[in-house]
Amino acid sequence: MCPAFPHVRRGTQRRVMQDQPELYETQVMDADEMRRAWTRIAHEILERNKGVENLAIVGILRKGAPLARRLAETITRIEGTAVPVGELDISLYRDDFRTYQPHVGTTQIPFDIEGKNLVLVDEVIYTGRTVRAALGGLVDLGRPSVTQLAVLIDRGHRELPIRPDFVGKNIPTSRNEHVTVYLSELDGDDRVVIGKKP
Repeated sequence: MCPAFPHVRRGTQRRVMQDQPELYETQVMDADEMRRAWTRIAHEILERNKGVENLAIVGILRKGAPLARRLAETITRIEGTAVPVGELDISLYRDDFRTYQPHVGTTQIPFDIEGKNLVLVDEVIYTGRTVRAALGGLVDLGRPSVTQLAVLIDRGHRELPIRPDFVGKNIPTSRNEHVTVYLSELDGDDRVVIGKKP
């Protein structure tokens, strides 16, 4: 076991040199583990919703969007039926909007969410504030029949009463650590790391 990260195997820790200070990263998921976790979640979603009828998926920009597309593609392969997928920008719904200068993206949801069994997707859940903002954005677009939350990583430390319905991996963390999900669509490869200042 790695002393700095008791929940991961030794041998995956590496030092990343930055301007200041030095940052230590430990890999907690590789590409195969991410793929297996997302495939399991796809099956859990299908079981919970009794198939794909009325199902739709929306990813939270930025990294929830490619994960949502992966999830939709996986479900389509399993069921043989395409699932509508969209992406949601939450910049204007953040509760720190007045003090934070966000990069405003574009919401692209090419279907009516009214009455849908909607799965909201993000890469990591932490305090729950991102999900709260996303729910606020969805309210402006319509009223789904049910909204479920799927995340690749749950790192704990919730500040709001929000809990995901589907989780790829629970990773205990401290508040001075950060979790980064790398995706091939945006970063060139798939992996999840925990970073911690020494």
